[in-house]
Formats: sequence, structure tokens, C-alpha cells
Amino acid sequence: MATSVPEQTATAAQDILRACIQKVATGPEYSKDLSREEARAAMAEILAGRAHPVQAGVFLIALRMKRETLEEFKGLLEALRAVVREATAPVDEVLDLADPYDGYARGLPASPFVPAVLAACGVPTVSHGTESVGPKYGITHRQVLAAADAPVDLDPAAAAERLAGPGWAYVDQAAFCPALHGLLELRTLIVKRPALTTLEVLLRPISGRKATHLVTGYVHKAYPPVYCELARFVGYRSAAIVRGVEGGVIPSLQQPAKVFRTVGGAPETEHAVEPGAAGVARDTRAVPLPPDLNRGPGRDEIDAGLDTAEAARRAAELGLAALEGQAGPMQDAMVYGAAICLWHLGRAADLAEGARMAREAIAGGAALARFRGEA
Repeated sequence: MATSVPEQTATAAQDILRACIQKVATGPEYSKDLSREEARAAMAEILAGRAHPVQAGVFLIALRMKRETLEEFKGLLEALRAVVREATAPVDEVLDLADPYDGYARGLPASPFVPAVLAACGVPTVSHGTESVGPKYGITHRQVLAAADAPVDLDPAAAAERLAGPGWAYVDQAAFCPALHGLLELRTLIVKRPALTTLEVLLRPISGRKATHLVTGYVHKAYPPVYCELARFVGYRSAAIVRGVEGGVIPSLQQPAKVFRTVGGAPETEHAVEPGAAGVARDTRAVPLPPDLNRGPGRDEIDAGLDTAEAARRAAELGLAALEGQAGPMQDAMVYGAAICLWHLGRAADLAEGARMAREAIAGGAALARFRGEA
């Protein structure tokens, strides 16, 4: 009996994955790196749903255990970008503010409100993410924005249109990259952080007509040169990689941090930033979690077991209050994050000027109006 076309396709996909797994999963001494083309081909089969889930999981974990090379990252990223539903906004330049998709577990995030502040300062800004993903399963942009009654289910075209007015938008991974979103269950089952966690912040769902800029965060010191090279590879006009709290885009509110910048394809440069330069002086690293917030046992030592729905509601309340003028760590974090972006983009000469611009946007009500979609 002849083999059907779907069976032939599945067999071909398994052969591709098998060949790649044989190279990357042979132990610390004998594992070999994949070429960019091999990594792209394997990831394309996984995204198309043609790879067996066991093979897909082994492939991603083996890469992680071996440590991905830049060429492997580039191949995976090419496959991911090929299935992104990208839209171009009707504005010349866009800032892509890319927080970690697995969210926050040690503090309440202020970053979901930074796009509205930047929009009020004349910088069209998009953020993106998903409802919940491991390994942290923390408080995400989508959860906070939904709790604040902001639109979180826009398709990429509608999100792009919002960048012309009110000047900011959120677009969910389910809308702009459903093939990657379909791997969430697999990512839960493999437990450890795969290359997808590194790469999903670089997918650039919304672009500007002339330029798109990236601001994202990191924790481990090996990642800034990787992110900068991948940002250049994707075609971002510039990128700022921030040593942020929990790997996010806003640094500690109480101690200095580093920012690595690449502009116009040039090699990255390292810069020191400190909250005092933005007029911020706090005794906590981030917006503290409410002491009465419910915690469960969590899945493991990384999953904090937070009641993220309640935490997101509290973050939304504080965020809206900060946009209405309430001083405190939430407002300071917004200002600090916005100041770094404005400085990086050259809209402000330094953090002090960027902070002044952000505080004026909040004090005058423009940031709140942008958040509510009134401007």
C-alpha cells in the first residue's frame, strides 16, 4: 500500500528531528552544534505540528543542556519569525518593549503601564506576551492590562493601528504567533527554560514604517551580547538590554544596574544607570507584593505559587493610581523605565531629562488619557 502524503510528511519531519537530536543529545563530550540551517529546519517542523511531541521536547531540552550557539539561536529565530503575523504601524518608528513572558513573582510589575507613559512622550510603543507560561508562571502584562480594562485581544493589524493613536498597544502571542503559542503545553511538560523563552521577546510583531527599536531585559551576564547580536540579526534599528528586576525592563529602584546598547548595527556598548539619576530613591528593588497576597505551594522552587489573578488586580489598581498622580514605588518604577527608554532613543539627553518628561506626562494627565485610549 502506498504511503499517504501526511504520513510521508510526518516521516520526513521525524527524520529531520532525529538527525538533529543525534547531534545535540550525545552527552557533554560528544554533542555537536547544529548549523543555522539545521536548527531552522527542525524548529520549522515543530512549529508546523509535524514533529512528534517527544522528539520536539528532547530537541529543545538537548539544546538547552548543550547550551545554544548563536548560529542555533539564529536558525530557531528564523523559523519563528517565518510564522509571525507581523503588522506595520502607520508611524515611522516603534518601540518594542519586551518583558519576560513568564512574568513577575517577587514584585508587582509597573512595566505594563510604561507604554502609555512613552506614548504621552511621543514614542509609539508596543508590548507583547501571553497569559501565563513557565517556568515562573508569574504576573504578566496580559493579566495586568486585562485587570485594568485595557484591550488584550487585538489582532496584529488592530494593535498596529493603535500606535497612531492612542500611541500604545499590547498584542498577545496567541494572535501574532499562534504556532508558537500552541507549544505552551509542551513547554510546561519539559519544565526547564528552552530557547523559546530567550527568543520570543525578539519576534517583533509590530514594526514602524522606518525603524523599530527593542528594549528588553536580562538576568545572566552571558545574555546581553546574545540579545544584541540577535536584535541586529532581526533588523531592529537599535536595542537596549537592561539588567532589570526578574529579567524585566525596569532595573532595581535601590541600586545601580547595567544597560547594553546597540544602535544602527554597531557593536554593543555598556552603560551604568542608577535610580538616583532619575530622581528615584527607594528601599525596595521593585513594587512590593502585598503581604496578604495568597500563595500556594507552586509547581517547584521557581513557581512562587502566587494568586496571579489577584496580584494582577492589585498591580492594575496601583498602576492606575500612579497614572492619576499617586506617588510611590509604582510611579517611580514607571518613570525610571520610561526614562531609560527615552534616553536610549535619544529623545532625552540623560536619565534626568527622561524622568522629567515622564513625570510631566503623568502629572498633566496625558499618560492616563493614553492608557484609557482617549488620546
